[in-house]
Amino acid sequence: MTPLYAGLFDDAALFPPGDLPLAEAVPAHRGHRTAWYAETVGPFLCGPGRLADLVRTAGTGPLPVGLVLPGGSAGPAAALKEAAGLDVVSIEIATDDVAATVAQLAAELPEGIAAAVELPRDGRTEDSLDALAGTPHRAKYRTGGLTAGAFPPVGELAAFLVGCAERAVPYKCTAGLHHAVRHTDPVTGFEHHGFLNVLLAAAAGDRDGAVAALEERSPAVVAAAVAALTDDRVAAARRSFTSFGTCSIAEPLADLADLGLLHPPTLEDR
Repeated sequence: MTPLYAGLFDDAALFPPGDLPLAEAVPAHRGHRTAWYAETVGPFLCGPGRLADLVRTAGTGPLPVGLVLPGGSAGPAAALKEAAGLDVVSIEIATDDVAATVAQLAAELPEGIAAAVELPRDGRTEDSLDALAGTPHRAKYRTGGLTAGAFPPVGELAAFLVGCAERAVPYKCTAGLHHAVRHTDPVTGFEHHGFLNVLLAAAAGDRDGAVAALEERSPAVVAAAVAALTDDRVAAARRSFTSFGTCSIAEPLADLADLGLLHPPTLEDR
């Protein structure tokens, strides 16, 4: 398995538009963790609304959990208390005040649990990234949603990616990255970023390169650029772009297979 996709797909099956019931999502996640593509799968994401039910029904077997806390939630300490008994590996917290959230994490987050702070899209991204710089935490950026305005323009997303790189702040993305390559949704008309476009932008190293990578719509061009990444560029990209939440693990894998970039192992591969 190429390190380019290791742990790239955080399992957001409980979140829109997937909205799977826990009784389906938990067994499906455990199935992902025993499949040939297991190395691509990140934690099972759960928000506070379903956390109590997850604690009651999780059962046995590997289930690394990422807690997703919306703005205004009780905070990490309260969520971790409610999640007692689960294998919590990360916390994601949305905030309007990144500096205050960083201080809260310092006070409440136990050692060994990673954190990602979702930045507000308020035009003050530089200030937010300055507050995260030098901390052990990742930035998180919303790349889509249920309205056209939830999808950041190319220039905005490129500025975020480059700002993170300049400060050595790793990041994850959430929502909207349903497919590998930039496209216009035929039903909604929304402009979707592609997760491979984001990977190429992370590998670009400068704003112009990031913008060009994010704007590319040709699957053949994107696939060729990904296949041509050197080991050094792959490592650089993944140091920056750590993962993204997807309500379907199957969809990104299918896209990678269609592009000839990832496939199940054959007997010769084993």
